Amino acid sequence: MGEVADATGLSVHALRFFEREELFLRPVPRTAGGRRVYEPADVEWLGLCNRLRESGMPIAELKRFAGLVRSGPGNEAERLALLQTHERAVRARIAELGASLEIIHGKVVAYEKHVREGTAAGVWAPTPSR
Repeated sequence: MGEVADATGLSVHALRFFEREELFLRPVPRTAGGRRVYEPADVEWLGLCNRLRESGMPIAELKRFAGLVRSGPGNEAERLALLQTHERAVRARIAELGASLEIIHGKVVAYEKHVREGTAAGVWAPTPSR
C-alpha cells in the first residue's frame, strides 16, 4: 500500500478512502497476510481519479464515473457527458484564475517599479478611519 501511495501521490489514508467509497474498478484482493495486491491498472486508475479530484470533481461524481466504468461497455455516452461537464467546470476555473492572475501580476509589476524607484513608502498604506 505504501508503494502505491508513493506511485500515485495519494496517502495511505486516501487509498483506504478510495477503497471504502468503492472508487476502484474492482475489489482489491489481499494476500493471505492481508496485504492489498494492486495491479498496474489499479495504479493507472488511481492516477486518473487523483487528477479528477485535484481538478475539483466532487466525490459523488467520481463515484458515478467509477460505477459507469465498472459496469462495462454500453454507457460510454454517459461517461463522456460526465467528463465534458467536468472539463467545462475546470476550464471556467482556469479562466477565473487567469483573470485573478492578471490583476495580481499588475500589482506585482507596480510594486516592483515602486521598490526599484524607491517610491514604495505609503503605497496602499492603510489609513485610520475617523
